[in-house]
Amino acid sequence: MKLTTNKSLYKNLINTEDSFSDRLSLFLLHFAFILKEFKDDKNETELQELYDFNFRQLELSIREIGYGDQSINKKMKDYINLFHSIISEIHFWDDIKFDKKKLCLSKFLQNFQNTDYLVEYFNVFSSELKKYNLNSYLKSVNKP
Repeated sequence: MKLTTNKSLYKNLINTEDSFSDRLSLFLLHFAFILKEFKDDKNETELQELYDFNFRQLELSIREIGYGDQSINKKMKDYINLFHSIISEIHFWDDIKFDKKKLCLSKFLQNFQNTDYLVEYFNVFSSELKKYNLNSYLKSVNKP
């Protein structure tokens, strides 16, 4: 969550104010890159707990906004489907060209007019993830 508070990520918004949806999309992108990088047998339990925790917190946030139970179920289904779409799109991130990465991000970040910066940001983020183990991110040992 800390990564999505970086104000420079929001510099190319079409609207001047970022929304819950913008922040959530960036959060889910970060989370998808983390899962992609650390997905293996030794991290399976921690990643599942992290996944469960994140989506439980998302549900609580939606409840705090004031949505009813039926709306919450629909929203959660939409967000989980969005997240799995993101995972599918970034699966081959390291192997695809810049333009395809830009197209990939623009699918999920419709309120951003220029995603060049974000492609570079996620290229660096992906590289940085490779430098540390999952535990260092969970314990906030490093500062990406």
